[in-house]
Amino acid sequence: MFRTSSHALLFSLTLALCAQAFDEVKPKNDAESLKKAALKIDTLIANFYRLKKLPVPEVTDDATFMRRAFLVTIGRIPTAEEAWSFIEIEDPDKRVGLVDYLIKSPGYSSHMTNWAFDLLRLRDDGQGRQGNSEPYRDWIRQGMDRNMPWNEFVDQLVSSTGNGWDPKTAAVGYYTSDRGMPLDNLSNTMRVFLGTRMECAQCHDDPFGETERKDFYHLAAFTHGQEPLNRSLMGGLWSELQKDTKSRGIEYQVGQLFWERIYGMSLGGGGDGRIQLPSDYQYRDGKPGEVLGGRTPFGKFVRTSDRNDDEEGREKLSEWMTGKTGPQFPTVIANRMWKRVMGKGIHEPVDDYVDASKTVYPELMTYLSSLMLELDYDLRAFQKVLLLTKTFQFATNPNPSTLDGGDDFHGRKIERLSAEQIWDSLITLSNGDPDKLPKRSVDTRIHIGSRPVLVGEMDMVRLSNEVLALNSEASVRKYYKEFLERVKKDGGARKEDPSMMMENVRKYGAESAVRASELPSPAPREHFLSLFGASDREVVDAASKDPNVGQMLSLMNGFVQRQLVNRQDAHVYKSLHKVTSTHEKIRRLYLAILSRPPSAQEMEWMLAEVESAGDQAYRNMVAALVMSSEFVFLQ
Repeated sequence: MFRTSSHALLFSLTLALCAQAFDEVKPKNDAESLKKAALKIDTLIANFYRLKKLPVPEVTDDATFMRRAFLVTIGRIPTAEEAWSFIEIEDPDKRVGLVDYLIKSPGYSSHMTNWAFDLLRLRDDGQGRQGNSEPYRDWIRQGMDRNMPWNEFVDQLVSSTGNGWDPKTAAVGYYTSDRGMPLDNLSNTMRVFLGTRMECAQCHDDPFGETERKDFYHLAAFTHGQEPLNRSLMGGLWSELQKDTKSRGIEYQVGQLFWERIYGMSLGGGGDGRIQLPSDYQYRDGKPGEVLGGRTPFGKFVRTSDRNDDEEGREKLSEWMTGKTGPQFPTVIANRMWKRVMGKGIHEPVDDYVDASKTVYPELMTYLSSLMLELDYDLRAFQKVLLLTKTFQFATNPNPSTLDGGDDFHGRKIERLSAEQIWDSLITLSNGDPDKLPKRSVDTRIHIGSRPVLVGEMDMVRLSNEVLALNSEASVRKYYKEFLERVKKDGGARKEDPSMMMENVRKYGAESAVRASELPSPAPREHFLSLFGASDREVVDAASKDPNVGQMLSLMNGFVQRQLVNRQDAHVYKSLHKVTSTHEKIRRLYLAILSRPPSAQEMEWMLAEVESAGDQAYRNMVAALVMSSEFVFLQ
């Protein structure tokens, strides 16, 4: 499996000589610079092998590389046509070409969207509120589609304020989806973006860390005061409407629309910069009810006054997180991306930051952190660098890491595919390239009850902007009355007019044969994704790859049987059309499902199956290959 130690030395020396030509050059986003950055990483890995006296792994074969690159980069297996094309190409640079093809594919942003949804706990239902997270969901997806720099993405989330329906300010969903839980939101913010676990400090000094409870409240002061924008102006009207507990007619429904789906999805102010210690505060360094100003616990010192509201607390917190925490912010996201591509973080767990000097390979971690900065937090370019390395191409290592707390860089570890990767791969086999399908869109129609109204005249973006701009209780009451009359006259879109019901709206239900990123979030409990461990989006990174009996039963009796084995027009069978050779049919099925041709022994077995079962044998092959360990694991 591995080459000799003399080869390791030759590998190391060759890379070191090549690296001299670019060692002082800062890589940018052009192709040549990214290749040089990849070579720099390989040089560091070669030095690691030499220091640890490890043999250099073999480079994996084309088929394994292709399948790995597809699943890691775009989250699905190649189509039969893509697999056939890559295997048949006789070009020494075809792996570089494949990386270029994948990193530019719409599948890349789809796969990244799943990652972002998990990280940010995106839920369509807005945690049980009558409001929803559709605009926020679309803001995240658009950020991945446009490859928004990570520091800008985080800044817009943490410093957000304004209207939750307006595409320019929909990032406020980051806070409004956690409404009523500002301290939990803050602890998740620190964990996700800075790799700092502070949840224990909400209630007491952390016995396992350096964070004291007062430190946590100093930090919470920056985001304190997460109130809806101007909702107090509707307080009186809403109280009156709530007294009508029996009919809950159109007057109440319009009021509920304003209260929950407009005001409730907005975020006012910019963060008070002050907060009171809770009534159960138990330490001598503060008193219950004492007012604290904002103060950062590490990095460059940033503070706000404990006497006056700041109104820019969230913006100051964001500036500190993304630019004043030294190497911490770029290191955390660099390590997350390393795990995403290579399978295991340089330091584990990836949401627990440690200084580079304390990781398993300080030089590599330091370089990756600086690379993230030099690439201006371009996650697509950063991942492309990793995909271009020889390290990514090394053969699978079935053995666990030889180092505690991180990767040993000695070949990719075998792991089960995520629920989303399995689902998207099955959709590929069933319907062909799923990235050609149109994406889900935001439903901005105004709904009263379950019916859209004023379609073609006004949408939620315009309505919410107009309502939130009202500056007095009288103007709110007047607007409500006039809008109510318009709705009564409109009567709602008629069921017999589909164009009115779904104008410019594209929705996908739980059973739609589309990519996981387009489906309801989270998936219903009975859905394939949930069964295979997809996150319920209640907590950060809650997905699981643990096996259970239900998963195998689902493959045997569920989607695979309905959409692949028993469906004559499934895409997986299309590659067999007009092919007369039994050998070639078997070969194409293997390429479509396992992304490799069959071995001589497998070909012999499958030929015997065709001789015994006739055309039914091809269905049997599909069922057997999809349910194999090779299909659901990544090498």
